[in-house]
Amino acid sequence: MLTSDFDYDLPVELIAQEPPAQRGTSRMMVLHRFDGRLEHRSVADLPDYLTAEDLLILNDTRVFPARLQGVWIDTNGALELLLVEPVSVPQKVEKTNDGVCWACITGSGRPIRTGQKAVFADGWLEGEVVSRNVDGTWTVLFRSEAPLMSLLDRYGLTPVPPYIHRKGDARQARIDRERYQTIYARETGAVAAPTAGLHFSEALLAALDEKGVHRATVTLHVGPGTFKPVKTVTVGEHLMDPERYSIPQATADAIAACRARGGRVVAVGSTSVRTLETVAAGHGGQVVASSGSSSIFIYPPYRFLATDCMLTNFHLPKSTLIMMVSALAGRARILDAYREAVREQYRFFSYGDCMLIV
Repeated sequence: MLTSDFDYDLPVELIAQEPPAQRGTSRMMVLHRFDGRLEHRSVADLPDYLTAEDLLILNDTRVFPARLQGVWIDTNGALELLLVEPVSVPQKVEKTNDGVCWACITGSGRPIRTGQKAVFADGWLEGEVVSRNVDGTWTVLFRSEAPLMSLLDRYGLTPVPPYIHRKGDARQARIDRERYQTIYARETGAVAAPTAGLHFSEALLAALDEKGVHRATVTLHVGPGTFKPVKTVTVGEHLMDPERYSIPQATADAIAACRARGGRVVAVGSTSVRTLETVAAGHGGQVVASSGSSSIFIYPPYRFLATDCMLTNFHLPKSTLIMMVSALAGRARILDAYREAVREQYRFFSYGDCMLIV
């Protein structure tokens, strides 16, 4: 299967640059995957499509302000770091330095070399480049008298996707800090939001509760690899970046109970799907309490083991995400639905509208 099989034409003006004025007001296309029927609704209508037998799975990862701007100590030149995930302090620095190490994506006007030092957060935080990693990130040792996360909360910026254009506007930064985060986010560790969850408001959750729809959570810390383009000619050649996940016992029990009563497992977003399918694939089709790292790549043909329905946003052409939804609903039906979404002027990508696949 070719990567070009998942291409479609998208006018750039349909890429949402701002979130909707209020959560829970986005448009929702409903795709009935068994007959291809489409409906144009609102995400507020989600309870109409679910029953008291169903189980909604939410990813409760929390985006942290992972972008840090600073200057090199020796030249005062500007640089920016995107903190990806914590890593172990290498033995060569462990004995002589206190601090924490993170794998970082670097942005600088000069070549990066080990031993270079920079300061951030008005001088409260120092970083030293320790080593280059096989995935292209750099290990950076951070030292400060204050906890790193508290400094990030004060000085860090929300790492919005590259197709959301920002020019350092303070108003936009405040909006992104609040709105590029689900209202149920709990477990800190993501550098990108599970964006299907951005549609949920307190009112929508209350309406689902009134309908009797069950809810449970998984955690998958979304990394920058979620935006990694597929550059291979054939789909199967592409490699996914690993992302950390966790499924609690309560969620495993809730899924088993849903199956027992004949309900559907409705995953909110691709990250919830990836978590469920990763665990099910490793446990004979069963979802069990577990944690680990997921690099599963879901594309047609794929037999879903744990997911029945999915709420998701509209995805980039030729991306791993449009391949995933194509595996669930069929490539032809997804591309037809996307063409319809373009004709109907839906808003695309992270701050855009959504699709319910039932």
